[in-house]
Amino acid sequence: MVTLTDIDIIQLLRKNNLNQDTLQDVVVAKLRERGLKVATAESCTGGLISERITRVSGSSEVFDCGICSYANEIKTKVLGVSEETLSILGAVSAETAIQMAEGVQRLSNADIAVSTTGIAGPTGGTAEKPVGLVFLGVCTKDKDYAIRLNLGGVNMQNPRSYIRKLASDAALFTVLSESRLF
Repeated sequence: MVTLTDIDIIQLLRKNNLNQDTLQDVVVAKLRERGLKVATAESCTGGLISERITRVSGSSEVFDCGICSYANEIKTKVLGVSEETLSILGAVSAETAIQMAEGVQRLSNADIAVSTTGIAGPTGGTAEKPVGLVFLGVCTKDKDYAIRLNLGGVNMQNPRSYIRKLASDAALFTVLSESRLF
């Protein structure tokens, strides 16, 4: 599994000449150009990815469904995340992220589904799962996978808002990358 840090995400955006503040505009334009739909299942980002997409005029052509599944009960009842996965691996795991993306993809029949689950802080972190640990799940009609994000920064000092923003940047960048594969 690929692991990215906060610095990696910023460098990826710069390398691809993408601005964090207008990334959603590029994503919506590319999805419209390709005739693709995206769906989101969000936990730690609390709907931020959906909000950024729907901020763009014309986004209704590419976005039908966003589920904010902060509670485990919603992850299981709405998205179909396995109770066994949640009890053994926890909500903050690659497997949960993948199952969240698969669930929203099934609900929406989107071409690309993306999910986030993690610990945005400032509380809730442990030695095993520190603040800033986020798993990004991706599901297309052909594949599914997870990306591990370590967004806490040096000494886990990055604030909650920064972690959530970077996780949404990583999700949008991943949607953009997947849209280029179609």
